[in-house]
Amino acid sequence: MATAKKLTDNHLTCVICTEVFTDPVTLECNHTFCKTCLLKYTNTQPHAIQAKCIPCPSCRQLTKVTNPVSPVEEWVGQLKPSHVIQGLMDDFGPRAEAANVNICIVCKQQGKTTPATSWCSVCDDFFCDGCLKMHNMIPTSRDHEVVDVSGATKRKSKQRFMCNIHKDKQIELFCKDCRMAICHTCCSIKHRKCDDVDTLDSMTPFVREHLSNQNQKLKINMTTSENNIIFRKSQIKEINSNAQNIKDGIRKTRQAVVDMILRKEKQLLDKVDRSSGEQLHTIQAEIKSQEIELQMYQQQYEFTANAVTSNCEMDMYAVYESVRETSTDIRDTDNRPVPGRVVFTHDMDNRSASGRVVFTHDMDKLSKAVEELQLGEVAVVRGVSDRQSTPVLHHTIDFKADGDETHPCLCDVTVLTVDGINVTVVADNTNKSLKTYYTSKPNTHVNQLLLSDWPSHIAKLSESQVALSLPRSKQIVTVNVTPEPVLLSTIKTSKMYFALACLSPSQLVAGTYGQSHSVDILDMTGKILKSVNTGVIRNPDNIHVTSHNDLIVSERGVSYLVSVTSEGEAVFTYTPTGDRALTGPWGITTTSTGDVLLVDGYSHKVIQLTESGQFVRDVLTQQDDLEYPRGICLDGDGFLYVTCDPYVKVFTFVKSVHNQIT
Repeated sequence: MATAKKLTDNHLTCVICTEVFTDPVTLECNHTFCKTCLLKYTNTQPHAIQAKCIPCPSCRQLTKVTNPVSPVEEWVGQLKPSHVIQGLMDDFGPRAEAANVNICIVCKQQGKTTPATSWCSVCDDFFCDGCLKMHNMIPTSRDHEVVDVSGATKRKSKQRFMCNIHKDKQIELFCKDCRMAICHTCCSIKHRKCDDVDTLDSMTPFVREHLSNQNQKLKINMTTSENNIIFRKSQIKEINSNAQNIKDGIRKTRQAVVDMILRKEKQLLDKVDRSSGEQLHTIQAEIKSQEIELQMYQQQYEFTANAVTSNCEMDMYAVYESVRETSTDIRDTDNRPVPGRVVFTHDMDNRSASGRVVFTHDMDKLSKAVEELQLGEVAVVRGVSDRQSTPVLHHTIDFKADGDETHPCLCDVTVLTVDGINVTVVADNTNKSLKTYYTSKPNTHVNQLLLSDWPSHIAKLSESQVALSLPRSKQIVTVNVTPEPVLLSTIKTSKMYFALACLSPSQLVAGTYGQSHSVDILDMTGKILKSVNTGVIRNPDNIHVTSHNDLIVSERGVSYLVSVTSEGEAVFTYTPTGDRALTGPWGITTTSTGDVLLVDGYSHKVIQLTESGQFVRDVLTQQDDLEYPRGICLDGDGFLYVTCDPYVKVFTFVKSVHNQIT
């Protein structure tokens, strides 16, 4: 009962009248309303009536009517409830409740609760034995199909599809022109001019198959939406985690600066303590000396005072002579007192001057230094799709290996994600090897797989497998990346294929020289399935497959970039002239928004085009330290990888104006 009530409240209630649906009808936007409620609402929308459409009260989407010339009242009458709503109404609606109670509908209207014994599939009502006899006596209902109420499944299976306009007529036809199930009366009155009307029995398998296919698509869409939601939630988690890490880094940097300031503060405080201590020691020594002199002065004073007040002239003259001799001794160069004599010295003008500790600082200079102090920079990382973004070199990968016989020539590059680790894979033509580079803390790993011939291009088959073209030996090899490269299989081909790309999990697209302006689509055994016309590109050096399965091909010897469908229909041809003319088109990749990135090797550029082949900008130039770039790819995090022998330069993109934290 709780489930039925929840379904009724959440799915079987009209949002206009807030009651359980009465004659529900469903619009093209899949919103359902009571028929009378929708009619009343439509009559209040003159713009919709003028447009011959029924407006949705919930989302405002317009639903076109099948017969615009008919009155507005009939527009709503032509609508049907969705199969889901109708099924829920059958199982949990008011009629279903009546079915569960099994009370005779006629007796119920008279206030009685007589148990029902039969159910009419046309009237969709229950009757007791007495009321059923009366029902069968009425001419309009005597032919109705009546079943016993004991079998709910049987009862539903016997329910007939009745016309909403002609209530006593069973729907047996389907108008393909109007996409409506109709009765014979509707067909003869309102669908006389329709060209294609078929029986319901003939249409049912088609409708069932169509709805099943639609259900499969909806299921795929549901899965895609669920995956997108999971991905977006993981992005939110990653952004929050990244923000927290950045905040922690900023706080750590701030603490390091504060620690430096505290160290400088301690150095100054220690210097103040040392200087003040030295001065205090000198002054305290002077105080001690002055205290000794004071004691001598006091003794001399008392001795002289006693002589003056004494009545003995001999003592007075003795003291007088002592003072005279002391004065004479004081004038001596030595300035030392005569031994055995009392010495009295007093020199008020010869006091030692003490130094003073001072602290000087330039507040303007200090303020300027603090303002210019940079804890770091916070920049919003963008993808190359953001055409206002600026490239920044993130890091450089050196693919020189100990076993190399000559300078590496990196023809192509791709990036895989193996067990959560980004693995950069390159084709080293001159050293006949496939090399992989990956970083897992604390060690950096570089591995290589030696090949029997010179490799040309890489096709990414999955996040752990690639295919590699060996044109001179007419081979394509598949390699598993674990992240160490391991040879899986060797595919023999009938032609020398240079350019290579993955069209699907079971198909490759490959290009060779002198193939009459076309590329071949191969299965995984090397068998040619068909050839695709590449227009002005005669000898494709590079092939890229877009998210729409279109092919973009380039050739070093011509100044064109061509895009065609997998059927060979032209999408665009990029033929710039003047300063923008291509000098050596090579590697190709596309962004998540469909923009095309093209390497022009001899002009040392990476060029960005729109999905339709219109010039956007020079993403990278020689000023970004590009020297004869060849291969190019983007990873899942938006980092751009470009080969510049023997390096792969990895760029990230930030918005043009940095937010500097000072």
